[in-house]
Amino acid sequence: MSDPLPWRSQRVVVRRLRAADLARFQAYRHDPEVGRYQGWEPQADAEALAFLEEMAVEPFGRVGEWIQLAIADPDDDRLLGDIGLHVGEDEAELGITLAADAQGRGLATEAAEAVVAGLRAHTGVRRLVGITDVRNTSSARLLERLGMELEREHDGEWYYAMVL
Repeated sequence: MSDPLPWRSQRVVVRRLRAADLARFQAYRHDPEVGRYQGWEPQADAEALAFLEEMAVEPFGRVGEWIQLAIADPDDDRLLGDIGLHVGEDEAELGITLAADAQGRGLATEAAEAVVAGLRAHTGVRRLVGITDVRNTSSARLLERLGMELEREHDGEWYYAMVL
């Protein structure tokens, strides 16, 4: 498959992460409030740079693998956050991280909608899952805005899903 990225909406671009994103990536990934409900830990610059370089060339839609995609400002290409996407045979899972200064404006929703459209157009995925800590009500509202429905709660996490 040829690389289907970038995907654009009115206020965001979903594109590949790149080495030039390092400073901004590290800034929000080291913000304790941004990372409070996330499954990742902050990394040293060298590790983060290696990760960004790996994600810059990771094939899109490789079954069984996670890929991290950038959420960027379409005007100046400034990194706003990232979306983790795990693509399976017919199901995908997504996770979203947005820098504090980009939150509260609907940008994560726009980026996630672009990813949903991209999954529909470029994969055989028929179901999308989002998992969030039950204390992360902002994330739960985002998943609901996408059209996901709460399927269950287990071990302090809410499991949302939608058919694509």
